Amino acid sequence: MKVAGARTASRLDAQLCFALYSASRAFTRAYGPLLEPLGLTYPQYIVMLVLWERDDLSVSELGERLALDSGTLTPLLKRLEEAGFVDRRRDPDDERVVRVRLTRAGVKLEERAATVPTDLMRRAGYEPTKESLVQLEKLRGALQDLTRNLTGSLSPGAPPVKPARRRAPIR
Repeated sequence: MKVAGARTASRLDAQLCFALYSASRAFTRAYGPLLEPLGLTYPQYIVMLVLWERDDLSVSELGERLALDSGTLTPLLKRLEEAGFVDRRRDPDDERVVRVRLTRAGVKLEERAATVPTDLMRRAGYEPTKESLVQLEKLRGALQDLTRNLTGSLSPGAPPVKPARRRAPIR
């Protein structure tokens, strides 16, 4: 005989990873209608966010900032270049390095994209109040800490994580 709730932790809905995965997919879908008028996908938008923050980066610097490899970034950058938002050029000091710069259209796009964060916040059910901003800042901080901890646990030389002790099933 099984006791109700004894195996709750193994069920999909009880998994933190699944909640984060589902939230991430929902965020990406919610961005779609906001970014479509700008001619951007969500991955292109995050590339543009980085470039609006600091222009003229190498592909490897962009990849490091976004945790994306060049195989993922290159097609994104190609489409952004075709749209007229960025230019890609070889670094004159090192031909192996490709640098990415905003075009005038890419710079102007930042103004058009200025309302996207607030619009998304509203789609997520938050009004831009001081209380909501504090709540969302705490959530972002907790997620950044979680990411740092998990990334650090995968680093070479990190101490191995001991698996949790399994409890004997209740009969």
